Amino acid sequence: MTDRLAGKVALITGGASGLGANAAALMVQEGAKVVVADIAQDRGKAMADKLGSSGHFVKLDVTSEDNWKAAIKETVDKFGALHVLLNSAGIGLSKTVEEIELAEWRKVHAIDLDGVFLGCKHGVSEIKKHTSRLGGSVINISSISGIIAGANMAAYNSAKAGVRLLSKSVALHCAKSGYNIRCNSVHPTFIDTPILDKYRDRFGQDLMQQKLGKQVPIGRLGRPEEVGWALVFLASDESSFMTGSEVVIDGGISAM
Repeated sequence: MTDRLAGKVALITGGASGLGANAAALMVQEGAKVVVADIAQDRGKAMADKLGSSGHFVKLDVTSEDNWKAAIKETVDKFGALHVLLNSAGIGLSKTVEEIELAEWRKVHAIDLDGVFLGCKHGVSEIKKHTSRLGGSVINISSISGIIAGANMAAYNSAKAGVRLLSKSVALHCAKSGYNIRCNSVHPTFIDTPILDKYRDRFGQDLMQQKLGKQVPIGRLGRPEEVGWALVFLASDESSFMTGSEVVIDGGISAM
């Protein structure tokens, strides 16, 4: 522990598993208090319990504005402030523009884009109250699919690209308003987390890693902590001159 996040309070959506859970553990390790927010109540409580006195769980459906208001209020009631918002909750869908149903399109956008919008809207409004001493940071998990497209990723491409530009708009708004709040987006490729379970179930762990790893110039899937430490950096004041930026963690895919 190096206290890179000492005194900071973070709210992490999708914190029960995957990138969100890994980020929660690393942020607590670096001195933060962390609220694990997730729709999966049992897993979320278990994750918060692992964090000890520095962790707390709130149930959050990111598509519900009332849920967002309640989660932010509970965060401040529990830990006294909010400095960092990590929007990590999301779902994937592999379908072409012809295959996808309107209801599926709307569900992906509701979770992956509308949920981030609601977090930014209400998160910024709260974080700006607590940044006189410590800087605030909004971190939005997009995807490499928010930068480069795939033929069978119509809804996911659209939603994650929306997160990319929404993050820039939020960054400019906060800067223009004089808030001590930064907003950046993060763009991972295949990371070995539960979002890949559909491939894991279909091919098995070893074959999945081989098939997906072949698409990455570096030759393998990413590990959660390889994204997590970037999230710690963006949450900390070490990144105090970064806003509206895209942090690409893709093993070289976008360089091709």
